Amino acid sequence: MSPVDVAAVSKRLAGLPWRRIAVISSGAGIAVVLLLGLLVRIEALAEELDGEWMEEILEMRGPFWESVSRGFDFLGGGWFAIIALPLAIAAAFLLARRPWAALVFVAGSAVSAGIVQALKVLFGRSRPEDILLDIESGSFPSGHTANAATVAVLLAVLLVRWWIAAAGAVYVVLMALSRTYLGAHWITDTIGGAILGAAIAVLAWAVFAPRLRREREHREGEGRPASVGS
Repeated sequence: MSPVDVAAVSKRLAGLPWRRIAVISSGAGIAVVLLLGLLVRIEALAEELDGEWMEEILEMRGPFWESVSRGFDFLGGGWFAIIALPLAIAAAFLLARRPWAALVFVAGSAVSAGIVQALKVLFGRSRPEDILLDIESGSFPSGHTANAATVAVLLAVLLVRWWIAAAGAVYVVLMALSRTYLGAHWITDTIGGAILGAAIAVLAWAVFAPRLRREREHREGEGRPASVGS
């Protein structure tokens, strides 16, 4: 693609109503999660998807991958994922003089965690019998996977780097696999969690998009060298 073509494509993309698209996409994602929760609540997917996946996972269990999965269990939940990680990333944004990005990250993470807990109570799904962890809360949706998706998508939209988006996608997939490997969730729990986390992250970005754009432009402007004669 020639430089002219690249410039034309960039101009078209810049002209798209991204904020409106983000809100619509987030709403659609949340609707999908609610529908999926209803389907798993009435056990419409228990045999076709969840049961077959769990049978495959049980055959793959071993000491090494269990240790790896327990490491992801720590990274994606509890005080580390809900409190320490969001505050640490927010602090990094503050040091970079991006307070609105810090606010969006903390708010998005908190809202995602809160909605996950509400949906767990609403759907009240039982966890798999072959669970390797001591957990009593509901199974749908996966809080670890939702948190991973929220973090990954928020960092991708706030920092706008392709490699962050790619690494985040890998992180979400590995988190989802680790949850089913430990028997903490059915595969549909992790799918619902990933969609929900991503939807909340995109919605958080959309709400503050104008301020985030001005903040980023101001930050980038500070980094440019002054022109001669200024």
